[in-house]
Amino acid sequence: MIDRIVIENFKSLRRVDLTLGRMNLLVGANGSGKSNLLDALRVLQGIGSGFTISEILDGKPRSATGAAWDGIRGGSRYACFASAGGSVGNGDLTFEVQGRFVGGPAQTWLGMEELNSDKQPALGWRFLIAFSPQSGCVTRERFQANSLIYDTDHVEGFSQKDPKEPVRCPVEGSQGWRVELQRTRPALGQLVRGTWARGLSSAEDVSALKRSQDARAHCVDRTRGVARLLANIQRVEPELPRLREYSQRAQVQHVGDRGENLAALVYGVCQDEETKGAYLSWLRQLRPEEIEDVGVLRGALDEPLFKLREGGRDVPAMVLSDGTLRFAALTAAFFQPDMPDLMIMEQIENGVHASRARLLVELLRSQSAASKTQVVATTHSATVLDWLEEEDYRTTFLCKRNEVTGESRICALTDVPHFRDVVKKRPVSELFSEGWLEATL
Repeated sequence: MIDRIVIENFKSLRRVDLTLGRMNLLVGANGSGKSNLLDALRVLQGIGSGFTISEILDGKPRSATGAAWDGIRGGSRYACFASAGGSVGNGDLTFEVQGRFVGGPAQTWLGMEELNSDKQPALGWRFLIAFSPQSGCVTRERFQANSLIYDTDHVEGFSQKDPKEPVRCPVEGSQGWRVELQRTRPALGQLVRGTWARGLSSAEDVSALKRSQDARAHCVDRTRGVARLLANIQRVEPELPRLREYSQRAQVQHVGDRGENLAALVYGVCQDEETKGAYLSWLRQLRPEEIEDVGVLRGALDEPLFKLREGGRDVPAMVLSDGTLRFAALTAAFFQPDMPDLMIMEQIENGVHASRARLLVELLRSQSAASKTQVVATTHSATVLDWLEEEDYRTTFLCKRNEVTGESRICALTDVPHFRDVVKKRPVSELFSEGWLEATL
């Protein structure tokens, strides 16, 4: 779980420091910086996936060994902060992330069950990286999991090293091991998959060598755990044409970023009566008088197509309303067999009637808690805000962009001056719609 994220010099985010929870909402006008924050999370996803800096920002084509990566909007050319009306920005981007392993989907590496048992505290970790979009090189990187694992500050002249030449970085607590790093790629992935070296003393015995190998494995385990967590971020941005298509696969572990293979996912969900019942109950709340069942139809080649049963007849995806189909896709994302650690959703209210705003908030709040998957979502709906509970205000973030400087300011509602007092007298939707929230920043 990511508890805190600090971003500097990225797009309109000159410096943003946010404390996150399970459910996180971003509100604000168009162009206020919401999507830039989501792009920052995708940068972290690229880091965890082991891509080079250039690949993270500019994209990576599909290859025999990996899927395609779309890159970040604007690519490396527009990655740095630039003042409003100014020239293209430059300098290093800095991302700092802090978190804990608390039983989420990334809990797949050795020893995690014991570390997160009731008798042991969750393992805390902290990761910092600075890099230049212009050169595509890392200039500084540091990682600790309870104790320090590596810090490129311990490598003399690291930021000036030739990108084509490997750099040996000491790994703390590994009993003398060093890892060879390429500056064009974050070290986090290289510690897991890279080349290690260690100078052995002639007097060193077999037991000492075994202890050093165990120490190295310990460092790799913790690094792998955080890399997996960052890589396990999923963007769920359903596109209606994709949702109305026949799935290309019979069954999947997760839905595509744009809703690809929704029917295949729903088919798998329907194989378990309890899971199907839970999914169907959410759909029925959207239209209580109409939806009777959920499932798939079959095409000429037995490919699945999403359907609902209404009024005693099957209604295929291409006939369903936009809002119903989109809500079905967002809800299905919480029933994926392979759940992400963090899920990104944009404009959750699209196509959903205002009277169902409460349903959206309940879906995100309850399912993010049940699945142990963090959610970061954007909304333009004032009505959605009225269904927040008091504890949700600290992880609902107001975004506002300064028209003069071009800088986005993002802060929790609880940090808006006088918010706690004013919200007791007036609905938060009014404060948002009438511009009171923005005027206070």
